Amino acid sequence: MFDDRSARPPLAERMRPAILEEFIGQDEIVGPETLLRRSIESDELRSIILWGPPGSGKTTLARIIAARTSARFVSFSAVLSGIKEVQQVMRSAEEHRRAYGRRTVLFVDEIHRFNRAQQDAFLPYVERGDIILIGATTENPSFEVNSALLSRSRVYVLRPLQPAHIEALIRRALSDQRGLADSLLELPDELIAHLARASQGDARVAYNVLELLASAVPAGPDRIRHVRPEDLSDALQRPSPRYDATGEEHFNLISALHKSLRNSDPQAAVYWLVRMLESGEDPLYIARRMVRFASEDAGLADPQALGIALAAKDAVHFLGMPEGALALAEAAVYLACSPRSNAITIAYEEAAADVRSGANPPVPYHLRNPSTGLMARLGYGEGYLSAHDTEEGVAEMDCLPVELAGRCYYRPTERGFEKTLRERLAGLAAIRGRTRDQR
Repeated sequence: MFDDRSARPPLAERMRPAILEEFIGQDEIVGPETLLRRSIESDELRSIILWGPPGSGKTTLARIIAARTSARFVSFSAVLSGIKEVQQVMRSAEEHRRAYGRRTVLFVDEIHRFNRAQQDAFLPYVERGDIILIGATTENPSFEVNSALLSRSRVYVLRPLQPAHIEALIRRALSDQRGLADSLLELPDELIAHLARASQGDARVAYNVLELLASAVPAGPDRIRHVRPEDLSDALQRPSPRYDATGEEHFNLISALHKSLRNSDPQAAVYWLVRMLESGEDPLYIARRMVRFASEDAGLADPQALGIALAAKDAVHFLGMPEGALALAEAAVYLACSPRSNAITIAYEEAAADVRSGANPPVPYHLRNPSTGLMARLGYGEGYLSAHDTEEGVAEMDCLPVELAGRCYYRPTERGFEKTLRERLAGLAAIRGRTRDQR
């Protein structure tokens, strides 16, 4: 007997909600009495950008809008379409409005894949009202969508679905005739909860796993397909954390690592480090960021921090991965536990401000090296005092230009080794003061 189940659309497509009442999650933007929901229900929608991760409901929401609007609805994907297709759709929308007085709702999936010139093609038609644009993107619109187009649209942020949302979708799929009701697939509550967590907010992942289980788990004598923990583990395989090494998530994660280190939280630092490494981030990139942190945030409060960060970088370069991961973890924990000081950063920035001001006086003659006889006759090196020739190893000699006399760029804190440096600088100042008095 012919089994037509293989000819059916995928489970994720069959279970796609057709009305807002079936839509699960994203209550903050499409819940009752929200602005977007009211505009959909009253068919008064304006151009919008739907930004969210895969499986959060962007395409589903666009299709619900298509079913509710009286406007002409056109959908295409930026992956499959080029500027020629865009121009054809725009001309058609303009003609349709002139002929029938109806606007076109244009859904552009993965709009971030269009370049700036292609996105520019939408602008005049959005401004004239020929089209209402619905753009869907997984990337930050601030970076990926033309600013002029962005200013004419409202951005709605869709969050990853919560495990409770995924659980509700799983149960619906197991009991709904559009889904797997006829497969008699049965998952215990604890496996449903596990699948919901492992889906990482992506409903499509859960649907794909359910569909695999329905086709692979044999039916028992009672015709029910009882899913065992090992069946679910096999279907899930090893979940890969969602990550784009060149996209926003890359910068979000390295920011989380850096701020966890800065806030002296080794637990969070290790977590974000592992999260990046397990997602495929370049370990040397992480090592470089740790070297920067050692100078920028630990500074001279812990002079060993830079050496440990550099040692971790060398270990990764020498050992490779995965062995080098432990060196990075060791460095992350050490840096998170080290005392904090950005005194070096402040010193550099203040000195840089003076240099960039443009008023850079010449090097004082007593600090210049008289490499030739002419230089010596011109006064190079005249008045130079060697610290080694003094009793306490400190010469009473200004090393800044006269115009910058008294500038204090480096001001050590009372934390870590900088407390010792602070005391040392105070002692040096006292020595110079005594020497000056004696003169």
